[in-house]
Amino acid sequence: MLLGPATLALGATAPWQSSVTKDPAGNFAELRPLRATYSFGWSGVTAATAEAHFAKPSDNRFQLDGSGRTVGLARALWRYDVNFHALTDANTLHPVETDQNETVRSKKMANHLAFSNAGVTRARTENGTPAKPKDFPFPSLFDLSSAMLYLRSQPLTNRASYRIVVYPTTSAYLATVTVTGREKLSVHAGNYNAIKMDLQLSKLDKNLDLQPHRKFRKATIWISDDPDRLVLRIEAQIFLGTIFAELQTVKFEGAKP
Repeated sequence: MLLGPATLALGATAPWQSSVTKDPAGNFAELRPLRATYSFGWSGVTAATAEAHFAKPSDNRFQLDGSGRTVGLARALWRYDVNFHALTDANTLHPVETDQNETVRSKKMANHLAFSNAGVTRARTENGTPAKPKDFPFPSLFDLSSAMLYLRSQPLTNRASYRIVVYPTTSAYLATVTVTGREKLSVHAGNYNAIKMDLQLSKLDKNLDLQPHRKFRKATIWISDDPDRLVLRIEAQIFLGTIFAELQTVKFEGAKP
């Protein structure tokens, strides 16, 4: 049962809550099963790589599995490995469950998120020691995978804006995504017509009050302006400077070579 300070806060709705996008999943064509690789870094230097596998194992489920790791000099300075698994309801595009396992040097952390219409329950272990489960009661939450699927399902007309509440791992955020235009973009995977979007984040505390994100300033996201709407590149301004993620390869399962 999801109870806590936020439950009471829902009774006295904060102004920002009325601005949350309430549109259901859009009718844009669903993402085809695929395998993709991404690189991550800053100042043009690759610091990490990741692989993603997107599939539809049943009529009512989407599944995303991914793994990533630091590489090169970055790995010598900061050894980091992560594995990710997420299930999303294929009809509503709301999350079902998420698992994220991270290894930072010698520390191992595992997070399991179980979503419902009422919110999310997080179970966390650190080096094998479980912590007390935590609830965050808020309707229509998204995780990272479902947020991506929901946004790509929308019309995404120029200057359109969407506000959703996202719970990626350990905290909730109000994400404001605004379509700023169309442009051509070249990434390692190829040349694309792209939709350009601005991302702003505010952290939600246990009382559902908005707090500034101390490490994140803003981000620009480009997705392909085609039937696939792939994430092509992300540039984020954080406390370290500007970091990026870029699509390196993509292969659609079942497609001809």
